[in-house]
Amino acid sequence: MTETTKKPTAFLIDSSVFVFRSYYSMSTDLVDVHGNTNHAVYGFARFLIRFIKQTQPQFIAAAFDEALTTSFRNEIYPLYKANRDPAPADLKLQFKQCQKLAKLLGISTFSDDSYEADDLIGTLHQTYANRGHNVCVVSADKDLAQLVRPSDWWWDYGKSKPLGFKALTEKFGVRPDQVCDFLALAGDQVDNIPGVKGVGVKTAQILLNHFDDLDSVLSRYKEIEFLSFRGAKSCQKKIRDHQADARLSKLLSKIVLDAPIDNDDIIKSRVSPEALIDFIEEMNFGPMIRRELLEAAAI
Repeated sequence: MTETTKKPTAFLIDSSVFVFRSYYSMSTDLVDVHGNTNHAVYGFARFLIRFIKQTQPQFIAAAFDEALTTSFRNEIYPLYKANRDPAPADLKLQFKQCQKLAKLLGISTFSDDSYEADDLIGTLHQTYANRGHNVCVVSADKDLAQLVRPSDWWWDYGKSKPLGFKALTEKFGVRPDQVCDFLALAGDQVDNIPGVKGVGVKTAQILLNHFDDLDSVLSRYKEIEFLSFRGAKSCQKKIRDHQADARLSKLLSKIVLDAPIDNDDIIKSRVSPEALIDFIEEMNFGPMIRRELLEAAAI
């Protein structure tokens, strides 16, 4: 391979986003042959069909979250994600079926009890970036934007077009490489990350645009009162008094790039259609989606 040969883009899917979207938007009248609701599986199947047809991926992975309370982050901070309700029993089963479907379509799947899908995506991103691939992170999660390099994309598929480094900077008000520090300051209600109490989105953007990174904000906090924004003096006191919260929040927000992954091969494989046909019949899917799934598996 010559230095000018461009390697195919590696697509890394944050599966939970698309399973949840399907679960809460599709009709619950859909059931499999056992009578179990499978509307999330159906919606996830539709998503994968559209995505595969549009991108024709050679390198693709789907990461799944195993549980909300077993991440290493819960050991560091027991209140991490403690504000979330437990997943309904039928959703847990459908998550397993979605993971099975992805495998049957030739997509490499990843999950772990101690590491979140974000960490598995972060580790795969590091691996394939080091191998010379551009990477597209497929998610609606702002946290994952911290992985994006100038040659990468973040794609909230179905909601927006792929966004690169510059577009993400405009969207979030900070550079992708500042997102972790941004969350350390502003916190994240979705994941119950505390941040610095009283520092909101706009203030966090102002601080990072001026100081560039969290370490500089914390070490040079005495300079904050001289910045020209409303509440600068009180902000200085908040930063001074809550430095430990900021550092904890950064630890919780920072995506792991070296999670244990046994096999990092994400080349899309062509699988035998028999197992996929059995799955389609078990899910009680109709003839149109049956045909489309078989076509997607053959790409």
